[in-house]
Amino acid sequence: MKKYIVTLSKDERETLVALSSKGKHKSQKVLNALILLGCDEGNYQTKRSTNEEIAQVLNISMRKIDRVKKRFVIEGFDVALHGTTGNRTYDKKVDGDFEAQLVALSCSEPPEGFARWSLRLLADKVVELGYIEDISHETVRSVLKKTKSNLGKEKDG
Repeated sequence: MKKYIVTLSKDERETLVALSSKGKHKSQKVLNALILLGCDEGNYQTKRSTNEEIAQVLNISMRKIDRVKKRFVIEGFDVALHGTTGNRTYDKKVDGDFEAQLVALSCSEPPEGFARWSLRLLADKVVELGYIEDISHETVRSVLKKTKSNLGKEKDG
């Protein structure tokens, strides 16, 4: 029993053939076009291929073929060909006040026993001081890089 059956119209087939045979396109777009052409069970298909043959010829997994076919049947031609855009959004953890406090802390004297501030020391200290609930040293690095701060001591000329 076939779960997702791809049937392409004449216009869709012509678009996919043109896309896969000439021009500069992203590799995944061309692969998706070739998968759809190979899986087509419509009236305009001359030679039908099995999923195993397509996977072997294109050197891809059977799972990829199933995903493309499912996307075509459920979401349509354009989504199957181009993919979907990401819609995840992330809340900013760092604001201007925190950046100012972090820069001020990085310019201050390092803790006892250390020659200078490390990113991990800064991350631990801002959490300890209550400036922020939790933060990684990588976020501290990106904030300081953005503000072009120098964590080291001034070099003697």
